[in-house]
Amino acid sequence: MGVAYSVVEVDHFNTFFVQLSPQIYTKGNKRHRKPRFLFREKHQKGFLVVENEKAAVINKLLSDLVNPTANNWEIITVKDPKRRLSLCSSGYSEGPDYQEEVEDALPVLSDDSQLFEDHHLEKLTAHMPVRTQVHPWQLVYSTAIHGSSLKTLYRNMAGLESPVLLVIKDTHKKVFGAFSSDPFKVSKYCYGTGETFLFSFNPDFQAYKWSGENSYFVGGNLESLQIGGGGGGFGLWLDSDLYHGSSFSCPTFNNESLSTKEDFIIQDLEVWTVQR
Repeated sequence: MGVAYSVVEVDHFNTFFVQLSPQIYTKGNKRHRKPRFLFREKHQKGFLVVENEKAAVINKLLSDLVNPTANNWEIITVKDPKRRLSLCSSGYSEGPDYQEEVEDALPVLSDDSQLFEDHHLEKLTAHMPVRTQVHPWQLVYSTAIHGSSLKTLYRNMAGLESPVLLVIKDTHKKVFGAFSSDPFKVSKYCYGTGETFLFSFNPDFQAYKWSGENSYFVGGNLESLQIGGGGGGFGLWLDSDLYHGSSFSCPTFNNESLSTKEDFIIQDLEVWTVQR
């Protein structure tokens, strides 16, 4: 049976722990300095994940303490731990001593996805950079909402500087796509980094990471979007109407075709980005 959790929100949580137990949490005490809590900072606030029975104890301590730090705490019940912010990384540079993974923690989505569910997101998150796991994800393009237009897809991403997740469902009901380190845009040259990868649920999950053979990560023009290349075809190619697509094995990712057939028809498409 899983453990029930609550989230404790605080502006100066580290200060509180030092004040409460300086013999445990001061930097000089290497052996015992790690709090048995998980936290991250966001907009000058922190989050700690604790077991519910411990949350009650902390709440009592806060009510008994007379200091300004305690007034910044708030207990928030989390009914579904898979739908809370993923807290597996903090903004601190203290090293791994201050990091603990929360099992099954998934990024928060700004909207309901029409293409993937929690089990899809769970697989994908494990392959994404840690920095993308501590922020909510926002839907920036959807064929169901914005229509089928590559030009609109580019326009919706104008000004973005965060990674994007492209998810496709074709008429064979196969779900696949790509994680790109850079938002999609029109460019004369290829762009992106080795964090970019292709993936497929066909039917089992498969991630195709950068092979190191070339740097043809992403290319885009008004006629098509291309991800991966260097061989006889692109790892993933979409036309300007976001209707026809193709997926071939390519040296960039050493991938297999992402769908049942190399050429496919797009039924639905979504693009998500990190909301900072």
